[in-house]
Amino acid sequence: MSLLEGISGPRDLDRFSSEELHILADEIRTFLVENVSRTGGHLGPNLGVVEMTIALHRVFDSPNDPIIFDTGHQSYVHKLLTGRQDFSKLRSRGGLAGYPQRSESSHDVVESSHASSSLSWADGVSRALTRTGRKDRHVVAVVGDGSLTGGMTWEALNNISDDNDRNLVIVVNDNGRSYAPTIGGMARYLNRVRTADSYKTLRQSSAHVSRLFGPIGRAIYRGVRGGTHGFLSRFTNNVALYSNLDIKYLGPVDGHDLDAMEETLRLAKAYGAPVIVHAITDKGRGFEPARRDEADQFHAVGKIDPVTGEPIGSSDAVAWTDVFSEALVAAGDRREDIIAMTAAMLRPTGLQAFAQRFPDRVYDVGIAEQHAVASAAGLAFGGIHPVVAIYATFMNRAFDQVMMDVALHKAGVTFVLDRSGVTGPDGPSHHGIWDLAMLQLVPGIRIAAPRDGERLRELFDEAVTVEDAPTVVRFPKGSVPAALDALERLSDGTDVLYRSGSEDVLIVGIGPMAHLAVDVAERLRAQGIGATVVDPRWAVPIQPAIVELAASHRLVITIEDGIRVGGVGTRVRQVLREAGVSTAVDELGLPDEFIDHATREQILADAGLTAPKIAQDVVSQVLGTRVPVARQPSDDDGWASHEIELRGPSDAGSN
Repeated sequence: MSLLEGISGPRDLDRFSSEELHILADEIRTFLVENVSRTGGHLGPNLGVVEMTIALHRVFDSPNDPIIFDTGHQSYVHKLLTGRQDFSKLRSRGGLAGYPQRSESSHDVVESSHASSSLSWADGVSRALTRTGRKDRHVVAVVGDGSLTGGMTWEALNNISDDNDRNLVIVVNDNGRSYAPTIGGMARYLNRVRTADSYKTLRQSSAHVSRLFGPIGRAIYRGVRGGTHGFLSRFTNNVALYSNLDIKYLGPVDGHDLDAMEETLRLAKAYGAPVIVHAITDKGRGFEPARRDEADQFHAVGKIDPVTGEPIGSSDAVAWTDVFSEALVAAGDRREDIIAMTAAMLRPTGLQAFAQRFPDRVYDVGIAEQHAVASAAGLAFGGIHPVVAIYATFMNRAFDQVMMDVALHKAGVTFVLDRSGVTGPDGPSHHGIWDLAMLQLVPGIRIAAPRDGERLRELFDEAVTVEDAPTVVRFPKGSVPAALDALERLSDGTDVLYRSGSEDVLIVGIGPMAHLAVDVAERLRAQGIGATVVDPRWAVPIQPAIVELAASHRLVITIEDGIRVGGVGTRVRQVLREAGVSTAVDELGLPDEFIDHATREQILADAGLTAPKIAQDVVSQVLGTRVPVARQPSDDDGWASHEIELRGPSDAGSN
């Protein structure tokens, strides 16, 4: 049995010798490569924190000493050391989450995977422990250097330095990267520390002393590291930033030197006041394909070959992000006033091609969405049209700036929200399901939801022509579906996608849900119910054609991949009432709850957003009857709990 297999909890680490701990570190890296290559997940970040996490659990007593991970994508090693070693269904329904999750273990504290919040959590938890007489317990926050580009981190540091009477240890995992290489002044500062000759010498000598002299050498090393600000600070000014905050600084320390990490963390634990431990690590360590990957060092991977790192089963399908990337470059060719902005997500949001073509027209502001949006307002005032590309889930962080800096000032800023709607395996904090409900509150905003690649190009080109209000173009994660051409484009830009029979039901499909709406209409037609399907293209504001068509139909169905509460369907209902149209409206979308990790298809099925389920419900409303049907024993499409199944033309020959 391997050492890793013998671990059921952190205290099992106490019995291991130094040599065994190094063997364990190797086993963990092998485990990660073999398992994550089969499921996909965050590989590079976890390979880089193996020794650090072992040392943390050796020194601190989790969960009595809470360990808080910033973002949490580097928590796989933590899961292994706290007894969770079944990675067979990682990030799949019924399996381990890709981030800390309280329902899995008492060792997990913060589930949110949005960066830069860990120090605020640690500040609050440590204050609470002190105030309730539990000062003997420690709080540990693990924050990456990328998260130091976020303003919330510095707000927390400012407050942590205001109260030194608590046991709080901040471990800065400095690998020079967030998703991609960290940018900005803080990155340059840390890079000078990381590449300094004095650090390299200390890194080499600490291992040498420990190897030659064993416990005596480690004691000497511990002594020199325990000086006023750490050994290295006697020769450099690297500690100045943190000392000015009145927080003790230890480091930098080699994050892959187990002995050095453990000794430094023990010093921090004994200090009795907030301490920063600066650990320098290598993202992707121990897996050469990750180290060679200049883009993101295998930050997040799909299924890969565990030897070569090459993708397995990759598709030739075109991704939504790629279509946007091409549209942005084309717009940049036409207009010199278009610039691109992102918050530490240059490649994931599709800006890399634009950056290569127009390197002086891209601003990566780091993990600072609020700053990106407010800065974009300033750029618009100066005659520039900013295109701000952000994951939909992270747009939540900059709502105030969209409202008060962009919309209030009628600034022409285009927001491109990648990964909108259900994203799947990354879980609750990564689903982009709030943007439609949240952003339509902004006065004057215009929100476009393309149903396919051609509509994405059209709508993006339309969005960047608006110079007196914020515009939004949102699209989901994954591959672009086949083009769905319109039967007719109405004068307000609304596309009519389907007409059949009498005007019984008007189905409004928002963005990619238009494909689902057409499927529903075909099933209704097979039951003798007439339907009209429209894609408004611009979901907000509600187009006049929706009001006119609703007045002539018996029922309106809206389908969106955002939350129902306050969504587009709610706005349609309100606009119809204001116009004196009394047609009933059925608003379909996602529940207002946090949705666990699963596939997009599983989550949509759970919410009833499948063509058979929607069609069944429409029949019940329009005809007021329920129709029993025979079922095939092998049917596993999630219909077992429903009484009827409405078959579309593509179901010919089935029961």
